[in-house]
Amino acid sequence: MLTNKFKKCKQIVAILLITVLSFMLFIPAVALADRVEGRTVITLGENLTNEQKEKMLNEMGATAEDEIVYVSNKEEHEYLGKYISAKQIGTRAISSAKITLTPEGSGIHVTTTENITWVSEAMIANALATAGVMDAEVYVTAPFKVSGTAALTGLLKAFEVAADVEISEEQKQVANEEMVRTAELADKIGAAEAAELLARLKEALPNTKLETDEDYRNLILAVAAELGVELSEKDIESLIHLLKRLKGLNINWDRVGSQLRDIRNNLDDFLNKEETRNFIRVILDFIIGLIDWIKGIFAS
Repeated sequence: MLTNKFKKCKQIVAILLITVLSFMLFIPAVALADRVEGRTVITLGENLTNEQKEKMLNEMGATAEDEIVYVSNKEEHEYLGKYISAKQIGTRAISSAKITLTPEGSGIHVTTTENITWVSEAMIANALATAGVMDAEVYVTAPFKVSGTAALTGLLKAFEVAADVEISEEQKQVANEEMVRTAELADKIGAAEAAELLARLKEALPNTKLETDEDYRNLILAVAAELGVELSEKDIESLIHLLKRLKGLNINWDRVGSQLRDIRNNLDDFLNKEETRNFIRVILDFIIGLIDWIKGIFAS
């Protein structure tokens, strides 16, 4: 009796394991299923006066249907404190933004950066893409000249609300680091050149063999040469660190596929009923085929 119960438990565990793995594969699609085109969320710096808040809302054309979220100076320090000085972040959250979900495939468009002195439209768009933001129109503003750090932090919060998704903490951190590194480079080689450099480096990541720091260094130097810009050793080291983190955001489909194949090959170790084994093998074969298909899309 106990032996039969034990066998049954093992079968249930196996089926549950496969169900969980299947669910994990489809999380991204489900998370975006409730995305509503045209939905707008506005983010306001927490330290704006009531008069300034009203001015920002009017400037961005806010309506009664738009949702509003607030960004605190504490959040700015939380996401940017590792990359820039506390003095540069400041003690008040001022810059504000509006994000509107646009049709699928339309991309990210930063239409306005009013009174934002530290980052450009291209830098904001690049950082948002790194964080997983898709298909959105963005408006960034402030009542007077500020760096714009609160706006980026706010945009990530706003997109989570608008698209009903959760951006991982790692993506947020990497997106902020990217914006900081791009802004630093902009002071040396120009805003357009810095944004283009980061964009090209990111495009090259999936299709370039990068195993050592020297591999990353060669890629950075090659792209910089294409653009005709010179980078200091400090710039290169910062970019190597950033690119490693960017590459780390990719889903390792090979690893997932390997784990599934291991489960399939070892079914006999924990299942005894042939019909159950055959049923689960069919499911695993389907999932493995799906992973191979997804890998093919990424490779292309």
